[in-house]
Amino acid sequence: MVASTRIRFWLKACLCFIFFSSFWSTSSWASLGEASYITQNPKRGSLVLVDDKQQATLFVDNGDFKGVVRAAGDLQSDIERVTGKTPKVVNDATTLKGQAVIIGTIGKSPVIDKLIADKIIDPGRIADKWDAYHLEVVNNPLPGVDRALVIAGADKRGTIYGIYDVSEQIGVSPWYYWADVPTEHKDALYVLNKTRVQDAPKVKYRGIFLNDEAPALSSWVAANHGNYTHEFYVKVFELLLRLKANFLWPAMWNNAFADDDPQNMILADEYGIVMSTSHHEPMMRADKEWNRHGKGVWEYSSNPENLYDFWVDGAKRNKDYESIYTLGMRGQEDKPMSEGENIGLLEKIVHDQREILGNVFTDQPLEEVPQVWCLYKEVQAYYEKGMRVPDDVILLWTDDNWGNIRRLPTPEERKRSGGAGVYYHFDYVGGPVSYRWINNTPISRIWEQMNLAYNYDANKIWITNVGDLKPMEFPIEFFLRMAWDPERWPQTRLQEFGRLWAEREFGPEYAAEIEALVSGYTRHSGRRKPELIKPDTYNLLNYREAERVKAELEDLVVRAEALAKKIPADKQDAYFQLVLHPVKATATVTLLNIAVGENRLYANQSRNNANNYAEKALDLFAQDAALKDKYHSINGGKWNNFMNQPHIGYTNWNNPEGDQMPVTYDYMPGNYAEMSIAVEGNPNIWPDNGGQALAFDQNGQDSRWLDVYNRGTREFGYTLTPSDDWIKLSKTGGKTKGTERITVSIDWKKLPEGTSTGSIGAKGPSWNRARIKVSAYKPNKSLERRAKGFLEADGYIAIEAASASRGSASKGIAWTEIPGYGHTHSGMTPLPVTDQVFEDPTQAPYLEYDLTFFNKGEFDVNLVMAPSWPIFPGRGLRYAIALGDEKPQVVDFLEGFNGTDGAWGKVVSDNRRISTSRHTVEEPGRTKLRIYMVDPAVTFQKIMIDTGGLKPSYLGPQESPRK
Repeated sequence: MVASTRIRFWLKACLCFIFFSSFWSTSSWASLGEASYITQNPKRGSLVLVDDKQQATLFVDNGDFKGVVRAAGDLQSDIERVTGKTPKVVNDATTLKGQAVIIGTIGKSPVIDKLIADKIIDPGRIADKWDAYHLEVVNNPLPGVDRALVIAGADKRGTIYGIYDVSEQIGVSPWYYWADVPTEHKDALYVLNKTRVQDAPKVKYRGIFLNDEAPALSSWVAANHGNYTHEFYVKVFELLLRLKANFLWPAMWNNAFADDDPQNMILADEYGIVMSTSHHEPMMRADKEWNRHGKGVWEYSSNPENLYDFWVDGAKRNKDYESIYTLGMRGQEDKPMSEGENIGLLEKIVHDQREILGNVFTDQPLEEVPQVWCLYKEVQAYYEKGMRVPDDVILLWTDDNWGNIRRLPTPEERKRSGGAGVYYHFDYVGGPVSYRWINNTPISRIWEQMNLAYNYDANKIWITNVGDLKPMEFPIEFFLRMAWDPERWPQTRLQEFGRLWAEREFGPEYAAEIEALVSGYTRHSGRRKPELIKPDTYNLLNYREAERVKAELEDLVVRAEALAKKIPADKQDAYFQLVLHPVKATATVTLLNIAVGENRLYANQSRNNANNYAEKALDLFAQDAALKDKYHSINGGKWNNFMNQPHIGYTNWNNPEGDQMPVTYDYMPGNYAEMSIAVEGNPNIWPDNGGQALAFDQNGQDSRWLDVYNRGTREFGYTLTPSDDWIKLSKTGGKTKGTERITVSIDWKKLPEGTSTGSIGAKGPSWNRARIKVSAYKPNKSLERRAKGFLEADGYIAIEAASASRGSASKGIAWTEIPGYGHTHSGMTPLPVTDQVFEDPTQAPYLEYDLTFFNKGEFDVNLVMAPSWPIFPGRGLRYAIALGDEKPQVVDFLEGFNGTDGAWGKVVSDNRRISTSRHTVEEPGRTKLRIYMVDPAVTFQKIMIDTGGLKPSYLGPQESPRK
């Protein structure tokens, strides 16, 4: 991170600390990012919830909303869950004595209204605000009441959120049911004096989509609830409310929310969950309802009367419940309309749907009936070609199903009264492959995309496809917490979010390590989704890439297993679900594929130990199955079926019917001794292809390896003889039945400037003789002495984006680091997000990198970019780049991209784009590289300059040495 950016981060952190400390009147943190107002030790003036002498009585008016009365019962249960003591719940305020918790909704609870009228509480900041709540400790609020915690909501959900805020503060995780997170026993609970909390969401509708729910979730539901009935859904509703969410698209592959169980819709409204139907299910009618009750074909051009009546029934059924009506139409089962891109027909459909709503909602203006048009896949093309809906309809922009938002509102579109939102994905069924087995979404990626959405006013709806719900617990929580208040979670607090989440679930002593484990496995699974991992994904020959990935994953597994031995017994099930299983499962799939890759490579090289790697792969395949069985057995089999999703052996976009072991090769060594030699970076081996060579650069990789190995089964002796004393070997001979890895390095003190050549002679049994060429390049001393910055070596310069030597802001905008973003280290993006475009790069914010070249020529500079879309029509995404004193080149890294060709499939599979520009280095020596901002929403991760030796790999070489 450059110095100016560090200072800006520091100042923001200080300001945030001052704000939160003064706002909450305490600096002790509880739950996720909110200051604690609960203590286990009595403080002067604090309110007693529970101690050994007394308990506060909970009050809620029977005339309040049913969901509020129900949630008050949850608070009673939560206090009992924590303390073992059950407070009394009363509905008559005149019976309150001593310490009390007074719960109520403004305008619905006479007691709350009286407290406001008597100026005992002042909820001014949240009055009339959507989903807002007010918490305050007050003295003598009512006759006989010495002290009370008042929980007042501006509406039904506001009160409920206030209740659950207290539940979380006393130590009840929102995931107590869905992830078996236990509560820590506390003998006493007190609410601090002068507690005053007022909060309201920044995004209006915040929710999840249960989708792609077979075989896992549907099998679990069938075993535990028979079907998707209210017994299942109330558990989901409660989770959402505890996470301060309010919106749900229900499971719909083979089900219909309102039709399966009439209580579903009734209880959703009572609980306070706003229901809608997914992007392709109009007018609160589920896709499967047409199969059950529809007449004729699902085509409006030929069957308008029956579809119209079908939609009328949906509007009437949901009239009394809080709902958002999806407009438009796609084909059945989420396919494009069979009528094709018939914009006129779709406009007619929307007109008729709004006509239906106007006829059903006669008691309110049509523009006040919540409606949404989801611009999913080809539907966005209708919009871009000129189709419009009335301004009061919410435009729901979407990602590309892979976490990359395709479009966001322009300044003109932000003026629409209906506003806009985003439909996002943690799970998807479709091309290039389906991914729905395990969490593979780093929160840094969510932040980068949803921060754009928030700053471009797509803040009416945030909904994300979470698949089966489990095992997406961590990203779900981040997505919904960010939706509540994006400004509370700037990119500087992403690691802190993970630590606070881990601390809430497992305690402070384990929080830092758990955060590192979760960030570690999600970074890895976010590089390439596990379903896409192949035996050749990570290069076995170049940059020791597979070796480094293997070491990284094995380290995560060792650490996760070591921590498992320290986690208390009552938290073991939660730890397995939230940490240990995803770490091990993610690692297992990659290690399995690397082992298969090693087996195939070594079998092709005729190594006698090739089959060992096949056996290792088989062991890992069995380990994957054992992890699934373990998941299904924890907590008495509570989560049986949740890991039923096949995830190994994809051959096309759809998952195989079951996990399929990749093909391994069988090599049968002969009953003899025969030496072969393989060298680092070359798949070919001696004697089959000869010409083996090892090249060294003084500023590059300090050692390389060669393998002396046996094609047969009998032991043989070998000797290695360097031609010159500057060639150093870790071993010069011995006997082997298998493989001996020899490290080769250079004694640079013995070499002159320039390129020196030598060789290593190898002698094995009988006729086996080999000669490996060795070259070593030592740069010019004078040039080396003057070198500065990143050094060219081994034919490239590799730089992490955040490793700039310096940078400059312009118009308040600067390239800023997103920690943990991307494949290797972090990402850099212009912040704050604005509409500012710098057509003249010389006036733009820039990052500058000091470099030293030891060669001259025309070189490609490759930037590893985020897999972003052109979020505004009429332009791509541009940056400018200049090497030395050259005029900046403006590069549109989306030039020619249409989002429909095979290039898109590669981009999302690789989860990156590579943008290339060509530059001339006239003379070796020091220079600088500048990356300028042109358009907002550009994020890059890494710079790789190819000076003639950049080799294929997935992650690219590690960062070059820096002087």
